[in-house]
Amino acid sequence: MKYSSISEAAAVYGIPESTIRYYEKKGLLPLIERDQAGRRLFSERQLALLGAVICLKNTHMPISKIKQYMEWIVEGDSTLERRLEMMQRHRQAVHDEISLMTQYLSGIEEKIERYTKQIQEIKNGEEVRSR
Repeated sequence: MKYSSISEAAAVYGIPESTIRYYEKKGLLPLIERDQAGRRLFSERQLALLGAVICLKNTHMPISKIKQYMEWIVEGDSTLERRLEMMQRHRQAVHDEISLMTQYLSGIEEKIERYTKQIQEIKNGEEVRSR
């Protein structure tokens, strides 16, 4: 089995090694193996779990919920329904946030249009005056 080091794992996801250490300290990476010198070793499965943690964190799932999710993964198939329910709720929360951000984006776009128009009107007025 091929293992990756913490620096390789960090490079795969474009995150600092300190972030991985933090996630492990918070209990978000319970399955990390170590070599005889105590260095973290990441199997393909552990890299995939790290990817899941990053995905959930970047979609604003609280650390406490990510930890619960990881605990359920360790518990095994008996928690599949709970994990599914958690992911369905999280998906809805992400959709709700996207919807809200889309509304806010519309307001920003309106401001950009207004300022662009005002700037163009000012420039056009200056061109007329300078003739």
